[in-house]
Parts: sequence; structure tokens; C-alpha cells
Amino acid sequence: MLKKFITSDEYTPAEDTFFLAEYVEKERGVSALDVGSGSGYLTKLLSSNFSFVVGTDINFPVLQKQTYKTNNIICCNGCDAINYKFDLIICNLPYLATDEILDIATDGGKEGFEIPKKILDSVYDKIKSKGKFVFVTSSLSNVRKLIDYTQELGLTSQIIAKKKLFFEELILIESTKK
Repeated sequence: MLKKFITSDEYTPAEDTFFLAEYVEKERGVSALDVGSGSGYLTKLLSSNFSFVVGTDINFPVLQKQTYKTNNIICCNGCDAINYKFDLIICNLPYLATDEILDIATDGGKEGFEIPKKILDSVYDKIKSKGKFVFVTSSLSNVRKLIDYTQELGLTSQIIAKKKLFFEELILIESTKK
């Protein structure tokens, strides 16, 4: 049976996007990738501080209607269509713990881990040596399992920031490739 996913033709930046933006504003380098670029807000922000920036999203209509227009956008799952290594990769993960994936923009699957794991598998070999993967997750997901998995892949991971919201805590994790 085919499942119908809820997808919007537009993403609006929310609290988790702005939380990640605080980190992104301080980063500088040659190449950066925004996985799940949605509105293009973070991709555009990266373009201010990096020479080469790519944004990906699984939802083609969203890329067509980006609020913050950027160049180098690719419709693909994670970054499976890319054969390039980046200094910095960022992602506002679909991290909500859900029994089913109904909204691909927010639902992370069982323990909020299923979809983030797929994204981690996709980005791992796209990170340069000493490069970073920075992502947002939530206290409502299994954060420990996510960090443990990044370490299984060979990344050194640490929580670099937390932000308390009414019903959850946003968590920013930085994973560095050795």
C-alpha cells in the first residue's frame, strides 16, 4: 500500500531554523551543504560566508518556491546525488519521534532516529577530513542513540548548544570527521 505523505509546497523558517542559524552565522570556509534546505533561509545564510554552497531537499515543489532564493539547489534524498566533500554540512533534521512518517519535513520515525540515521548515512562520506556536520534535534527524540550512531560512523560528536522551548529542548550537535 502506498502511503500519502503530507508535504507542503512551502516551508517557513521556525524556531529550530533560527537556532541553527545562530551557529551558521559564525562559520566560515570554502564549501558548505544544507541538507533539507526547505525555505532556503540557512542556505542563503551559508552563502554569505562560504565560496561554494549547495542546498538539497527531497521536496521539489519546495525548491521551486523557496522564499530565500539560492543557487546550486538539488532535489534528492539527503545528499545521495552529490559526489563532493564539504567543509561544513548542516541539517535541521526531521527529528520528531513518530510511529509513522507522515510529514517528511518533521517526522523522524521511531525514537526520532529512523530518518536522521538515513541522513547521517547519506552525509558521512560527503564530509571532508576535519570537516563538520552540525544538526538540530530535540529532547523528544532519542538524542543518545543519535550521538552514539555518529560515533559508530567515526565522527567525534558533542552537544554545542541547547534551547529550552515550552514543550521540548532543541539540541545542536556538532560532529567532526577525524
